[in-house]
Amino acid sequence: MAERVFMKGTEAMAEAAVRAGCRFFAGYPITPQNEIPEYMARRLPEVGGSFVQGESEIASVNMLYGAASTGIRAMSSSSSCGISLYSEGVSYCASARIPMVYINVQRGGPGIGAIQPSQQDYNQATKASGNGGFRMIVLAPDSVQECVDMVYEAFDYAERDQNPVLILTDGVMGTMMEPVVLPPMKSDEELSKCREKFLPRAIIGHPLGQQATCRPGSVGGGQEEKNIAASKLYKSWEKDIKVEEFMMDDAEIVFAAYGISARISKVVIRELREQGIKAGMIRPITISPFPYKSFENLDFARVKGIVNVEMSIPAQMKWDVEYAVKGRCPIKEVLRSGGQLLTNNQVMDGALEFIKEVL
Repeated sequence: MAERVFMKGTEAMAEAAVRAGCRFFAGYPITPQNEIPEYMARRLPEVGGSFVQGESEIASVNMLYGAASTGIRAMSSSSSCGISLYSEGVSYCASARIPMVYINVQRGGPGIGAIQPSQQDYNQATKASGNGGFRMIVLAPDSVQECVDMVYEAFDYAERDQNPVLILTDGVMGTMMEPVVLPPMKSDEELSKCREKFLPRAIIGHPLGQQATCRPGSVGGGQEEKNIAASKLYKSWEKDIKVEEFMMDDAEIVFAAYGISARISKVVIRELREQGIKAGMIRPITISPFPYKSFENLDFARVKGIVNVEMSIPAQMKWDVEYAVKGRCPIKEVLRSGGQLLTNNQVMDGALEFIKEVL
């Protein structure tokens, strides 16, 4: 039986990255993700890796671009307003098809906002992580174990697709502690094989006349060709969609939530079941691409309404839910924002108010 270790979310994600083969990290301090760079500063030298504290978020993401361009597994992390400063660098990485991984431990906003947890970066993560309309796989964990598992697999996604991958978590997930099972450490031989796939286009020095291709697309027709190829890649991600359908077999009231809001909703759903109310939940795990089919395929003769639970005002994930539902049932919002945490009672009160209207 695998050993379970009690770890904080931020530190567990950092250790997962190291075990996945991350050997370069650049970042800049910002609450509530500070323990990730702190951990990496201590841990990476132990495995022959490099840690750099950039002078800013902009410097850090461009260091990440440079390091990942050599073919090594590289990562960064920040929180919300810091991630906004990453947007140009991430767009460059998407254009150059750089396999980099980064983590957003969300805090309240807009602007500098609050240092408390929030889920107000959903639209940024899934719709507008930078200019040019590029897309990424975005993973949204709801436990420290999922944080570990998703960071570990994110490097494989990034390497497979030659594309950035984002882990979208929040200040609750980053600071809470839970027991986790850590994945195995990638061996030097495994990492060498991973790097070999990237070497033909890596910025490491090539023979005279052989040009590295790890650079953003040029203007004109060259850029469009890259965009067409990227579009084909995005369409292939249908197979990578992950979603949890919780107590959905006979659900008449369906909760839509991700991350920490989904954990809170599960408690409420169990209490509603005890009251004889048939509640269930659809939890997107990949929020990009979004599991539209899980909502499109609902039996709307049975489902009377959807309770959309988010720590965001205005609601953001609700747009994707509405797009899938297409007006076939009413949608109730239960929201907090700006670092104000949802409570079980708030979600329960909102759900009961809605249930009186639709059942």
